[in-house]
Amino acid sequence: MNLREQILEESLKLFTLKGFLCTSMNDILSACQTSKGGFYNHFPSKEALFDEVVAKARRNWRAKNLVGLEDEPSPVGKVRTMLVNYRDRYLKDTANLPGGCPFVMLAVELADQRPDYARELNRGFRGLRNMIRRLLAEAQAKGELRTAVDTDAVAAMLFAGMLGASVMFGVDKSFARLDSTIDSLIVYLEELCASTPLNANRPTEKTGAQHGSSKT
Repeated sequence: MNLREQILEESLKLFTLKGFLCTSMNDILSACQTSKGGFYNHFPSKEALFDEVVAKARRNWRAKNLVGLEDEPSPVGKVRTMLVNYRDRYLKDTANLPGGCPFVMLAVELADQRPDYARELNRGFRGLRNMIRRLLAEAQAKGELRTAVDTDAVAAMLFAGMLGASVMFGVDKSFARLDSTIDSLIVYLEELCASTPLNANRPTEKTGAQHGSSKT
């Protein structure tokens, strides 16, 4: 691994643990065992480094979370596969993401002090939520989901659950809790399928509402 790639990799780890603002230049130099000159040979500033770290984090997210989606013909299956990937391939990769999902950490940290950076991170969140919404709409059009399902509300529920799982895992590092959270999201999704018998205890088939979410 060359120095440039090492700086990106170590900075990504540091940003997941300490955030961008609390990661000092000395932290980065120490992690990479390099000098300021070595750093500035590759990045003109810490801000320029941030942009490239985010780009690397996005490539990493796609490489881990989208595995197998092209081979899955079912839209519901694609969402299920992504949830499993998010848990097993992404969040559990603690060697490369010791502090959890970097986008969640950085978006919270930068919301007030660097809203320009936060807006760029939120663009990725919107893309993920829209992707889930699109797949659910396709599933409903194919008859995989019940016609009464509010796909916007379900997309919001799954999206919030994924972010919540990342936050909790970043705090407690509990694989058991992470497994339970993502399993609950998968069960929730599968209960909406047209082939799943309705639970007699459910007050209504208009899902989303009974789980505390609303149409957005």
